[in-house]
Amino acid sequence: MPFTLKLIQNSASGECKCSNFSVGPTKAVAQPRRNIVGCRIQHIWKEGSGAASQWKGTVLDQVPVNPSLYLIKYDGFDCVYGLELHKDERVQGLEVLPDRLGTRFTSFIDSRHRKKSKDPVLYMYQLLDDYKDGDLRIMPDSNDSPPAEREPGEVVDSLVGKQVEYAKEDGSKRTGMVIHQVEAKPSVYFIKFDDDFHIYVYDLVKTS
Repeated sequence: MPFTLKLIQNSASGECKCSNFSVGPTKAVAQPRRNIVGCRIQHIWKEGSGAASQWKGTVLDQVPVNPSLYLIKYDGFDCVYGLELHKDERVQGLEVLPDRLGTRFTSFIDSRHRKKSKDPVLYMYQLLDDYKDGDLRIMPDSNDSPPAEREPGEVVDSLVGKQVEYAKEDGSKRTGMVIHQVEAKPSVYFIKFDDDFHIYVYDLVKTS
């Protein structure tokens, strides 16, 4: 998801050159954004020339490897979305509602896993089946060594922050990032693909 990050920087020399100094209104200092994890939010969603719609939901988590990315469960949608709430131009009029639920992200995922939901977006998927077939691969860092062979049922080492690449049936590829490991079930990871605001849940346990 493309975005522009604007930074305010001092001059390289660090010197302050002032002339004709006069007292006037002070310049507003940017305040750090409040923590909205667990908060109820609402905003307008407008994509391109399409009609605008009102969305309301709960912020489940802020992704540590990409702090601008939030995981949101919207009312009436049986899935989890990953959006850069403060940067995505499709999100308009963002409002934090006074009722704070304090929903725990991991407990939400665990309950979904126990219910074995057939949700097409938030679901369990045996990643290593695709990994074995070469459809999905974890992009190695420059100093990474090849992954070691694992026994069935062995949990894959933490992959949070790793880039992934998925080869689709038509030969095209999509890239993404492993953004979260569920503490209560360490084999479960979340992947956010660059071309999709849905969050996909993968179980990275070797099955054979």
